[in-house]
Amino acid sequence: MKKYSIFLLIIIFFTGCKETKKVKIESAQKIEETQSAKTQEPHPGKVIMERECYLCHDPKAKVADRFAPPMEAIKRYYIDSTVSQQEFTEALIKWINDPETETKIPAAHKEFGPMPYLPNREDALTQVADYIYNNELERPEGFDEHFKSSHKAGADLEDCNCYENPGPEKVYGSIGMAYAKEAKKALGQSLTKAIQEKGTVGAIGFCNLKAMQITDSVSLMKNAAINRVSDKLRNPKNKATPKELEYINWFKEVLASGDEISPVVETEDGEVSFYYPIVTNTLCLQCHGTPNTQVMPETMTALNKLYPNDMAFGYDVNQVRGMWSIEFYTDK
Repeated sequence: MKKYSIFLLIIIFFTGCKETKKVKIESAQKIEETQSAKTQEPHPGKVIMERECYLCHDPKAKVADRFAPPMEAIKRYYIDSTVSQQEFTEALIKWINDPETETKIPAAHKEFGPMPYLPNREDALTQVADYIYNNELERPEGFDEHFKSSHKAGADLEDCNCYENPGPEKVYGSIGMAYAKEAKKALGQSLTKAIQEKGTVGAIGFCNLKAMQITDSVSLMKNAAINRVSDKLRNPKNKATPKELEYINWFKEVLASGDEISPVVETEDGEVSFYYPIVTNTLCLQCHGTPNTQVMPETMTALNKLYPNDMAFGYDVNQVRGMWSIEFYTDK
């Protein structure tokens, strides 16, 4: 019996060791998986490139819709075995900050003109350069075959049919739309948070104090004048000019007809004016719908207190409530 007890203790000891080892292995695996998940977060340079550069250099765009060479083409013309990462980074920063500088793809420069000046922080451009230099980039379908057959190392693109000039309206329309989306996203996220934390009535105070500050901050970041204007005013500072009123009414007609809405782009002396409608959704009706029905009485009371001459009521979903009016420059 004593021998049996000793034998049983030995089994329990080794089994416990085995289980402890198993637990340690599983813990190590979990730590490794967590670290692996962290390493799979997108490269910050990739995020910036896709958000900013792909406005014009999108590899998924059709040939007729490309505004500039895909990023892979730029990489092949600017980076070879003799170019260090530091040299490429300096060249990229120089190009972005001065689009009139000498280019290694003169035919593309001749075809489209200088790249619009898009202000970016140097640290952000360094991250973009790091991603481009050290990673494979997404390419248009058939790009490798086309590049091999149509381009020689260091050659110009004079005979290349990679691009069709889309004209300034498409190029600057894409940039203006990106600015509008960025401002809309910043406003939308902050407004949703305010509604969740304070309710609709509390969010009215947020709009009164913070909405214009948010669009101003995006304007500063993008070196553009980003404004929301309307024909039915709530905030007097959002009053549309006579010209803007014409475009608001025109957008209303386009939306009512069921036609596709495209931005209006005007250029003069290096300055771009961009116009695009603000269309209502269900969330908008909490403050812009039918008074005392969709807009609750307590909300009406708060609005009347802050905006005694408020006219921004009576909207339904999918109606033009106003317009983005954005101005920026094609160069410095």
